[in-house]
This record gives sequence, structure tokens and C-alpha cells, in this order.
Amino acid sequence: MTTTLRPTEPLQRDADGALSRHYTVCVNSRPVGGIHLATHPVSGPSVARISDLAIDEPDRGRGRGTVAALAAEEVARGWGCRRIEASVPATAEAALRLTTALGYVLRNRHMEKRLGDTPPELPVGSLGRPMTEAEFGPWEERVKEEYAQDWIVRGVPEAEARAKSERDHATSLPDGLNTEGMDLTVLEHEGTPVGLLLLGARDGWAFVYEVEAYERYRGRGYGRSLMTLAEAQAIAAGRLGIRLNVFDGNAPAERLYESLGYETTTYHFYKNLL
Repeated sequence: MTTTLRPTEPLQRDADGALSRHYTVCVNSRPVGGIHLATHPVSGPSVARISDLAIDEPDRGRGRGTVAALAAEEVARGWGCRRIEASVPATAEAALRLTTALGYVLRNRHMEKRLGDTPPELPVGSLGRPMTEAEFGPWEERVKEEYAQDWIVRGVPEAEARAKSERDHATSLPDGLNTEGMDLTVLEHEGTPVGLLLLGARDGWAFVYEVEAYERYRGRGYGRSLMTLAEAQAIAAGRLGIRLNVFDGNAPAERLYESLGYETTTYHFYKNLL
């Protein structure tokens, strides 16, 4: 039997050059599922994304999804893409196995935790205060460089990673410390700054954009205190809970979030197209 992709629409091309197309997955011309392939809305035309890959129940477990994904990679190469990405829900076990088997590399994952109504208390001697203007400038330059490096070591070309870092920070903090809905808080313990938290909001949830125990104070529980501070701020703001992103390989952060009850919702993968 032959598995192929059959376009269901003309190739869609936006004014900025972004490409998109839906396909029916067919076995000997018989429809068995569908797939959507598009260039990345942020990374640009050199990066493709597979989304909405689904095989009908009677045809699952027969390699249809594998062939469809490989065919999509060939289409992406024809579009001139150098990388392809896919996001997989944590509950989609078959899709996770398929993605890994096809050589996709885990880059990062999203996690979340629903919160109650009672804000947790910080340890005795710890408190949060707003970041000052004098602290903001040096922090912003440092964190933009670190953020770019997070993407570079995970397969993103340097120029693209640096552009993404600049763009994401300009979007998140357009007015610096005065950006509405964004709180930059320094954690102090007995009067000494030991870490910082950048907390915003998305879709009714609080979102942790940045959480960091300063290097010389790591291993002393301040990461847990910072997340306690995040939860207290989120509850005070009436948020449903907290969502965050963690890069693969950041084992201390992964262990911390899991110990606090955060659960993975989505895994994000990439694969370089040779």
C-alpha cells in the first residue's frame, strides 16, 4: 500500500512570504487522515511547522503517521526550509513516540499548575520588592544574551536566535519597568538580593517569563522561594494558575517545578533538514 499526501487547497502564500497548505493523508487514494504544514509565523520561511497531523482510528498503528510526517519533511525541503518543528500534547503518547522515532529533538516544554485561593507565604527573612531602574538596564542586557544562548545551543542559528531574543523582549517589556501587566520583582533574603522574578499574564493565567536565583546563591532554596512569590502574586491578581516554559536539559528547574506540582502540557520538538 502507498501512503501519500494530497493537497486540499492551493499553496497559501501571505504577503510576507509565509507558506501554508493542508493535505489529506491517503492510502492508495483512500483518505485516512490529514496534516497541516506551514512555515513558522515567527522564525520565518526557513522553518516549517507540522500541525494537526491526525490519522483516523481504523488506520492507526500501521505507519500512516510516520509516512505522512516524512512526506511533510520532503515538502518542507522543497519550500527551502532548513528546520522543521512540531508541538505535541503531553497526553498524546503515540505522537510522542512517533516524533522521537523520526529523530526530532526535544527543545522545551510548557508546564502549568492550577492555584487555590490562599497565597503561600515566603520563608521568614525573605520578601519581594520591585526592581529599580538602576537594576533594570544591566539585567535586561544580560538576560537577552542568556536567552539567545538558550536557543543557539538548541539548534537555532545565531542570527535567528539573537533576533528572536531582541523581538521577544521588546514585545514582553515595551515600556521597561513601566510595562502594564508585567511585574519584575527582586527577591531579598535578610536584605540581600538573591534572585528575581518576571511575571506576566496570558489568557487568564499568570506566566513566568523569567525566574532566576543569582548564581552565587543557588542551591539554597531561593528558586523555590521565587516560585512561592510567583504563586502569591498570581493568586492576588486572580489568575487561574501559573504557566511557564522550561528548556530541555535544565534539570534543576525541571525537578523544582515537578516537586511543586507543575505538570507538562506540551512538548516542543525540532529537526534539522539536511
